[in-house]
Amino acid sequence: MKARSDELQVFVAVIECGSISAAAEQGGQTPSAISRTLSKLEAKLGTTLINRTTRRMDLTEEGRFFFARAKAILAQMDELEEHLSMHRQTPSGRLRINAALPFMLHSIVPWVGEFRALYPQIQLELNTNDLIIDLLEQSTDVAIRIGELSDSSLHARPLGCCPLSILASPAYLERHGTPQRVEDLASHSLIGFTQLEHLNHWPLRHAEGDRLHVRPSLNASSGETIRELALAGEGICCLAHFMTHEDVRAGRLQVLLGEANSGYRQPIHAVYYRNSQLALRIQCFLDFIQHKLLTYAC
Repeated sequence: MKARSDELQVFVAVIECGSISAAAEQGGQTPSAISRTLSKLEAKLGTTLINRTTRRMDLTEEGRFFFARAKAILAQMDELEEHLSMHRQTPSGRLRINAALPFMLHSIVPWVGEFRALYPQIQLELNTNDLIIDLLEQSTDVAIRIGELSDSSLHARPLGCCPLSILASPAYLERHGTPQRVEDLASHSLIGFTQLEHLNHWPLRHAEGDRLHVRPSLNASSGETIRELALAGEGICCLAHFMTHEDVRAGRLQVLLGEANSGYRQPIHAVYYRNSQLALRIQCFLDFIQHKLLTYAC
């Protein structure tokens, strides 16, 4: 015979409550019923889980092993039940999304119509900010963050990762020539970021490693501004695939130094505070946008 979930729940409750009587009171059962359930579970498993006396109760080595895994199994069952319950409901209410302007324009806005058709009772509120925001202060439900995360107080869901490319317009290359080696960039006009200095480390292999720290002659605070400057022929830039793949496909931008690209990919996460009232709206949006990213943008 196999152990049942109610037997696992009784066993875990006894350990967490510290005694059979406390577990019985919490579960609305009698101590004798709890004791019988434990004995039945131990008989099924063929081992002693708890050494019990009139004064104390200690887990055996097998009991410690079983306790950790029983808790994990029960947590998975709760998660499964919650997920199924969510699917029986109708997602509704206001959902506030925050993202950097380039991601908002290129990876969310194009799919808003389809999302609203699928979930007409969700009212989207889209806000942009190129810097990290305080979710509570900005009344934000979900923020999309690109790059490594540092705030451990948030729940983070990975949505994918995006490659970076070195790019320039055909007009710029016609005027200034096409760099053939990483070293050639020193004689070109480079466009970079003013505030996020780590974004001026381009994924290019060179004598000192796989990331090249560039010193741009033209800087902007927004990736979208940098993209427009590159399209206008003002220089060479390094931008994410999700915001430039259409430009490359249309020939408005050209990928440079592909053989020297180290292949670094920026992680993309959705971050949010745990809140059961928002879980369904958040889940619907994240499932939807992750599918779009994997299919079209990354």
